[in-house]
Amino acid sequence: MIRDQMTMADEISAAEPAGRATGGKIVIALVIACAVGAFFYFDLGRVLSLDALKQNRDQLLAFTETHYAASVALFILAYIAVTGLSLPGAVILTLAGGFLFGAVFGTLFVNLGATSGATLAFLAARYLLRDWVEQKFGRWVEPLQQGFAKNAFSYLMTLRLIPLFPFFVVNLVSGLTRMSVGRYAAATALGIIPGSFVYAYAGRQLGTINSLKEIASPQVIAAFVLLGLLALVPILYRRFTARQA
Repeated sequence: MIRDQMTMADEISAAEPAGRATGGKIVIALVIACAVGAFFYFDLGRVLSLDALKQNRDQLLAFTETHYAASVALFILAYIAVTGLSLPGAVILTLAGGFLFGAVFGTLFVNLGATSGATLAFLAARYLLRDWVEQKFGRWVEPLQQGFAKNAFSYLMTLRLIPLFPFFVVNLVSGLTRMSVGRYAAATALGIIPGSFVYAYAGRQLGTINSLKEIASPQVIAAFVLLGLLALVPILYRRFTARQA
C-alpha cells in the first residue's frame, strides 16, 4: 500500500513539470501568434516599406538628430521585434539604419538588433519544436544533428553570408539543432556583417533607390556566395586531411 502510494506520488511529481512545460509552450506560442496576427491585421507592414521610408525620411532624420539615444534604442528594439517574430521588413530597417546613423554605426546597430532577435527566434524554435521534431523524426534527424554539430559554426556562417537563404528560416531551422547559443550568436553576428553593411551603405543614398533589386545586384549576390563558400574551406580541409591520414 505504502509502495503504491510512493509510486503514485512519483508519477504525479514527474507529470507536474511536464504539464508546466506544456503550459509554458502554449503561452509562448499564443503570444507569438497574437503578435504576428496583430502585425498583419493592422497592416503594419506598410510602415516597413521603401515608399514609407522615403516619404518620412525628413521627419525620421529630424527626430534622430534631436533624440539620438532614444532613436538608437527604438531602432534596435524594432529590429529585435521584427527578426525575433520572423516578420518582413528587416531589409527596410537596415536601409533606415544606414540613412539615419551612417554606414558604420548603422551596421553596428543592425547587427545588435538582428543578432538579438535571431537568438530569440532560435531559442523559441528550440523550446517549442525541437523535442517534438526529435521524437517524430529522430531516426532521420540524428545523422544530420551529428554532422551539423561538428561543423556548426562554418555551416551557419555560410548560410548567413549567402543571401539566398531566408534569414528567418535559418533562425528556425538552427533552433532544431544542438548548436550552442553562444556559437549561434557569434556565427550570426559575424555572418551578417557584409550584407548589413551593403544595405546600410545603400541607405545613405536613399533618395536614389527605387527598388530593392537595385541593391541586390547579381554582382553583389555573387560576392556573397563566394564569401559563403570560403566559410566552408575549413570543413573541406579537415575532410581532405582525414582522408590523407
